[in-house]
Amino acid sequence: MTGSETTAPSSARTPDAAPAGAPREPVLLGLGTNIGDRAANLAGAVEALRALLTVEAVSPVYETAPMYVTDQAAFLNMAVAGRTALEPGALLAGLKEIEAAMGRVPGRRFGPRLIDIDILLHGQRVVAEEGLEIPHPRLVERGFVLVPAADVAPDRRHPTDGRTIADLLAALGPQPDVVRVADPPG
Repeated sequence: MTGSETTAPSSARTPDAAPAGAPREPVLLGLGTNIGDRAANLAGAVEALRALLTVEAVSPVYETAPMYVTDQAAFLNMAVAGRTALEPGALLAGLKEIEAAMGRVPGRRFGPRLIDIDILLHGQRVVAEEGLEIPHPRLVERGFVLVPAADVAPDRRHPTDGRTIADLLAALGPQPDVVRVADPPG
């Protein structure tokens, strides 16, 4: 793996074309990786996210077993809370650009990935479009997402369920397979 695959893209554009003073909505993102230098992948992604949003909080890093497709390496997962003036579709496009610039290539659903950045929440918006669902449709069932999300946004409410991130995590019960392995990158 070359260094360009694990660092933030140096040419990341800032699609934040919202007018000055545009409202900045809170966003909650989930990040995961299980290929290459996983810690460097996460650190590079967090740095690249600064072109799209104001990063307010970064969770510790957790190691987790793969879910759904189990014949692959363990993942490192984390969450980022921030604010953006980007509409959900524009934010998603920016996230996909970051993933591609870091070297992610399309693969099997739930399979190995160099970097994956998901929009978990975007304000209190509910979006159901081709290729974009907010809140993330599997948020409430994923301990590997809720544990780090609770570190950075425990009081954020799910827009359709009404429960907080902390409440959603409590409803899942203990998560012994979500193991903290590092402090927040950067």
